Amino acid sequence: MVDTTGSAVPPPKKDYGRAGRNLPLAIASAVVLLAAAGLTLFIWKTAFIALVVVVLVAGIWELRRGLLAKDVDLPEQPLMLGGALMMVVAYVWGADALVTATAVTGLTIMLWLLHRGVDGYVRTATASVFALIYLPFLGSFVALMLREGGTWSETGIDAGVKGIIAFVLVTIASDIGGYVAGVLFGKHPMAPVISPKKSWEGFAGSAVATILVGMALVVWMLNGHWYIGAALGAIAVVMAVLGDLVESVIKRDLGVKDMSQIIPGHGGIMDRLDSLLATIAPIWLLLHYAVF
Repeated sequence: MVDTTGSAVPPPKKDYGRAGRNLPLAIASAVVLLAAAGLTLFIWKTAFIALVVVVLVAGIWELRRGLLAKDVDLPEQPLMLGGALMMVVAYVWGADALVTATAVTGLTIMLWLLHRGVDGYVRTATASVFALIYLPFLGSFVALMLREGGTWSETGIDAGVKGIIAFVLVTIASDIGGYVAGVLFGKHPMAPVISPKKSWEGFAGSAVATILVGMALVVWMLNGHWYIGAALGAIAVVMAVLGDLVESVIKRDLGVKDMSQIIPGHGGIMDRLDSLLATIAPIWLLLHYAVF
């Protein structure tokens, strides 16, 4: 298309309405991702851990790509390798080993950055430790959850697998409940400067959905008390919303709409991980001490 002066005119962006995205494509992508996660989780837990590692590595790649806009160059190699080792260590030896592996990885990253010289060292090291906690450390709680089911080689519908299912479903319930309520009833912005489309009506929809789903999962799948399920839902909705807002702040600071376009209809890996990363640690704590 050209204008009257002969200059090329970019095609207008397609309007997806209040949904803000290509909904059929987003649903199709979500189904494919959930199918891949479900197959590995039920067939071979080692493959599921490997899949999570791949996702976290992609998230590190995206975060580095975004931070380059602020002239911050994350050291990909130690972050990716250290993050993968943290996931394995967490599954094999548990929470204490994860803390140790995180500390060692953080120190390794700071030593790694010495070869870049003095200029920008504090800024890059700070961003690297932030990335280490935000992605590999929080993500490794998935391994701690799966560890509830037994050793590395076991499979089946054990406590760890059920915990992963509960964690994923309540987070999805928060997303869907908030999305539907926000599209249908959203009028009062929750944080207009950070995320203009997020509304208090959407938050109410998320809360109702997660509490109901949390109660159902804990009572019928985990054989726990209904009030633990309600607590699970309440924790999930608060942390999922906070996780989404944190990622929105990061993107606004970096001046990007999406971290990448690696997932059709959704954007980047980080655009899907934000709520999951924020909810996994408190959900593991609750289930570990109150249910398992």
